[in-house]
Amino acid sequence: MDISHSVLLIAIISLVTMAIRFLPVLIFGRKQKTSELITYLGEALPYAIIGMLVVYCMKDISFLDKPYGIPELIAVGAVVLLHLWKRKTLLSIIGGTVIYMVLIHLI
Repeated sequence: MDISHSVLLIAIISLVTMAIRFLPVLIFGRKQKTSELITYLGEALPYAIIGMLVVYCMKDISFLDKPYGIPELIAVGAVVLLHLWKRKTLLSIIGGTVIYMVLIHLI
């Protein structure tokens, strides 16, 4: 991939990201009251997406073969405990990832 291809790719990704951010404001406006459906989806979808990600990440774990899913289960437990303790999403994600990486190299 040459430099012009990389610059073009970054420009397109930036434009799409900006369009996604600005489109709701352009369509709905800032002063218009948000509908109840949109408010509900904004509250419910993050939890649904996290649940889907957990299922997706855990689907290929073999509990019958060594290491029996131990690193994954410990990392998930660490994420839950870190989040309950500090309520910081980024800390939970980074902490769980670090713990998982250390465990897969040790176990």
